[in-house]
Parts: sequence; structure tokens; C-alpha cells
Amino acid sequence: MVKEFSEMFGRLWMRLAVLAGGAVWMAGAGWAQSKVAIINLQRAVLETAEIKKASNELEAKFKPRQQQMEKLQKDLQTIQQQLTTMAGKLTPQAEAELNQQGQRKQRDLQRLSEDLQADVDRERNDILSKATQRMQEVVKKMAEEKGYDVVVDVSNTIYFKPALEITTESIAAYDKAHPVK
Repeated sequence: MVKEFSEMFGRLWMRLAVLAGGAVWMAGAGWAQSKVAIINLQRAVLETAEIKKASNELEAKFKPRQQQMEKLQKDLQTIQQQLTTMAGKLTPQAEAELNQQGQRKQRDLQRLSEDLQADVDRERNDILSKATQRMQEVVKKMAEEKGYDVVVDVSNTIYFKPALEITTESIAAYDKAHPVK
């Protein structure tokens, strides 16, 4: 699930990175006097206690459906083995019935898989959207408190001094502002 969070989150931040790059470019001549910070926003959001908890909760919530899918897969394997080992020994009616059972289980598995993926995606997107918005608010507040003129996402940065990175600090500030219950 964390990998899925990462992939979806990466796509969102690629768009924001382009916008951040534009902001840096527009700073132009005033760049030398600007106070800049760098953040790995994807990592900052994904490593918050809130997202870690949400990921565990999602996994637990959908585990029964995953187990149901695993059972269907085992049932399908059993039917396939029966068809293979009993080839030529089954009556045409028994063979047809086994094939129908397999087709039903395959349809059930496909539907369950699609429904599960849609439900996971919907909940994950909702969780990430809320956490991202909160992280942006936390970073904005930190920037104002520390006098940063620009905060740039690392995905749009070729080089920076490690001292400019505020990712870990942002995670701590987020966890403090939004404690896990």
C-alpha cells in the first residue's frame, strides 16, 4: 500500500514541482537575497505518523477482502488441478460443471479485485489529499516563521546544500500540529 501511496503522490507532486520551478524562475534578479528552503514533500507527507497509521488501518480494513480473494484463487487452482488430473476420467457433465465453477469463481475474483482496488484507491486518494493540504499549511507556517521567501520541492531541484532541506523538520511540525489519536 505504501508503494501505491508513493506512486499516486508522485504524480500529484510532479505537477506542483513545475509550478514551484516557475516561482523560482520568476524570483530572477532577487534570487541572491532570497532565503530558500528545500523540501521533499512526498517523503514529508508519507512519513508522517498520520499516514503511517492510515496505511496500517487501510491494510487491516481491507485484509478480509484480500483473504477472500486468496481463497478464490486457491479454489481456482484446486479446480484446475482436478481438471488436469482427472482428464479423461470425468464424465462430460462433471467436466462441464467443474469448468462452470471455475468460470464463476474467476468472475467473482475479477469483480472482487476491481471493487477492492477502487475502494482502496478512493480512500487512499482522500487520505493523501487531506494530508497534503495539511502539510502545505504546516510548511507555509514554517516558512513564515523562519523567514523563507521560497520553499522548493526537491523533485524540481538539481542541486542544493543539505542544510537547506526542511523535510525532517516539516514531518516533526506536522506530527506536532496533527497528532495521531
